[in-house]
Amino acid sequence: MPASSSPVLTGVRDVMVALTEEGRGDEVASSLGYGLTLARDAGAHLTVESASIRFVTTGLVLGNFVDELVGAENRRMASLARSTAERIAQDAARAGVVCTTESPSLQYDRLVARLSALARLHDLTILDAEPLAVLPDRDVIEGLLFESGRPLIVVPPGGDTFQARRIIVAWDGSAQAARAANDALPFLRAAEAVALVCVDEPERLQDRVPGVEFAPHLARHGVTVTVEDRPADGDAAEALRRAAAGFRADLIVMGAFRHSRLREWILGGVTQSLLARCDLPLFMAH
Repeated sequence: MPASSSPVLTGVRDVMVALTEEGRGDEVASSLGYGLTLARDAGAHLTVESASIRFVTTGLVLGNFVDELVGAENRRMASLARSTAERIAQDAARAGVVCTTESPSLQYDRLVARLSALARLHDLTILDAEPLAVLPDRDVIEGLLFESGRPLIVVPPGGDTFQARRIIVAWDGSAQAARAANDALPFLRAAEAVALVCVDEPERLQDRVPGVEFAPHLARHGVTVTVEDRPADGDAAEALRRAAAGFRADLIVMGAFRHSRLREWILGGVTQSLLARCDLPLFMAH
């Protein structure tokens, strides 16, 4: 694993990586490398929950043959989850990171509840991105956002090395944005440059300078911050993507689900759009 060139990161003491083995065989776990390098840079403890989703046939009259098939599949996925945990434990030992691993095999609802409870015991949780809202991994992301009370970093494919030299903070004045920025302070203080990006309709940007009130708060915490306003032009998520590209950002910090999940799922929203398509890790809090 290459040596990190990230700035010194302090204030993060324990990190959890949550994986759900679904047995597809084509899953890419960028979160493992990202979490390991983040824990190494911060001198933090790393916990890896490599879980498998357990299928059950309780209450269904399907016969012994189907029961045996389901049992065999559960054992296969549990074995894959254990193999992943063993591999990351070896990688952590080589990197000098203290790491604990668990490989629970649980029904889906119990798995989300367990991961949410464990996330409350860590500074943040790292998960792999899931572009499709109907798949279980997306529900894990949303479940932890709403139930854990802790921030998440959602890592896209290929983002397997932690970097946070240049960060944009999506600021809209909401409680969710304030919480995300506060939770991200260890990363913001360590960054070389932070842009407070305010996306709004063009006519509203003419009347005020969004973010100017919040920037002094970040500066008092030792954050090197600038303020940038961007017209939404009907697509706030795309405006944030362009801002991140122009700033050469390594990380986007944002409040998640300012509107209800149902409204965002039906009508669309910034959170759903960025979860579906973003090339950068997303630091999210609700």
